[in-house]
Amino acid sequence: MVQLVMALNAGSSSVKFSVCRAGEGVRAQAVGPVETVLAGQVERIGIAPRLSLHDGAGTVLAERRWAEADVPFATLLAEILAQLDRTLGGQAITALGHRVVHGGPDHAAPQRVTPELIAALEALTPLAPLHMPHNLAPMRAMAALRPDLPQVACFDTAFHHDLPLCARRFALPQCYEADGIRRYGFHGLSYDYVARYLRHALPHLAQGRVVVAHLGSGASLCALSGGRSMDTTMGFSPLDGLIMGTRCGALDPAIVLYLQEHYGLGIEAIRTLLYQKSGLLALSGGLSSDMHVLLGDPSPLAAQAVEQFVYRLAQDAAAMVSALGGVDGFVFTAGIGEHEPPIRARLAQSLAWLGMRIDAGANARNSGLISTADSAMEVHVLPTDEDAMIVLHTTELLSAQGGPAA
Repeated sequence: MVQLVMALNAGSSSVKFSVCRAGEGVRAQAVGPVETVLAGQVERIGIAPRLSLHDGAGTVLAERRWAEADVPFATLLAEILAQLDRTLGGQAITALGHRVVHGGPDHAAPQRVTPELIAALEALTPLAPLHMPHNLAPMRAMAALRPDLPQVACFDTAFHHDLPLCARRFALPQCYEADGIRRYGFHGLSYDYVARYLRHALPHLAQGRVVVAHLGSGASLCALSGGRSMDTTMGFSPLDGLIMGTRCGALDPAIVLYLQEHYGLGIEAIRTLLYQKSGLLALSGGLSSDMHVLLGDPSPLAAQAVEQFVYRLAQDAAAMVSALGGVDGFVFTAGIGEHEPPIRARLAQSLAWLGMRIDAGANARNSGLISTADSAMEVHVLPTDEDAMIVLHTTELLSAQGGPAA
């Protein structure tokens, strides 16, 4: 039976959503029976919210703007639902899946949203203070607006839950690990999508050793062996690993102590510095956090920011290859990974010693196989679809439980 399932990804300043047809009767994609029919977002939350809705082809169907800044989240969500109801013409949304950044040590698979689960996830807020409150707000709002609508929480950490012990632990006293201080990994919904895609479309790679580069405003790498996460660059938090748009990436922890002792910075000031004022934005001297802008800017600071991004990317990519004991394939995905040929070309130059070779013409097309015949590994550009994974997880869970997606 075909279902209409909504996927929702709520952040601090925006909410992205999509509505997909899913289940038996839907033409199967590479990852499963799911097809996007509507998508949209609310941007500029806290400033002057702006809602836009478009169909699967990108045609704008509806827009709404608010002049005031302080619009309650429940009001925004109610308007999203109203616009969807009008556009769908009586077809009912049967379930809602949420992206949840952090599942902590105990949530290793999608779960039905209940008051008890919301309370348990709220207790994880200290692990991701900039993300969890915004992930939980729509769960509460939807429970009030449509209490009969099944909701499912899909965790970005779940894909990495069973990392090998050496990739999971910090060299800290065991009492801290028992309290949840471990490497979790993130972007799991994206990596899950890529792993499923490889399993269906490129099974010879799915069975092998693949490094996946999720490169966007947030960025990380994942080492896959047989489709399983063996290591990843983000650890305890989404702050770790690669240089990102405004996040610093891996940092000597003594720097945090130094910022406190010598600059007198408090916790919130340090959090703002590391999450919102660092990364490409800082390296470019405040020019931009957008890689596309930096690639087109002639200034030395922009060039240095790009060079340092690729330098760290190459270092960490080599570390992922080491974790796998070799490499059969490399996949680029997300905004930078999918749309910036110069970054892919520069990384290939840096990893030429590993035998990575890419074809310039194929690289310029931003899609599919881009490696040359003599490359030691296959290199692919693959668009990710986290919403599709949320919808699939939601329908699979509810079907297993005998719910409306059955």
